[in-house]
Amino acid sequence: MANKRQLKKAIKYACGEIAGQCIVAANTLENTDVDQWDNIVINVALLQQEAVNRVSVDYDKTPSDFENRKAYNKARRAYFKQVEKALADYMHTQTEKVVEAMNALTPKAQK
Repeated sequence: MANKRQLKKAIKYACGEIAGQCIVAANTLENTDVDQWDNIVINVALLQQEAVNRVSVDYDKTPSDFENRKAYNKARRAYFKQVEKALADYMHTQTEKVVEAMNALTPKAQK
């Protein structure tokens, strides 16, 4: 797992970029519902909050729970790898939903 601080920053930057694109689209696209764009921005903020909360986890076992330090380290690495995969899956599915909502509000190109 990456450094928690760096991971949180990456999540905040990504969500900020998505929210920024929504704000730009709401202000530049003609005949668009600004309230729906605002709802997407709110959903992105909630996504950011939940993702950052999911990064802030601790391993609940101690080295004394294992027969040796090597077994502890192996179990700890496996735990954080599982947490990282769950976070990546969560971000992927939620980001897809946000992009679908953004695409639904974007007018189709006219020929």
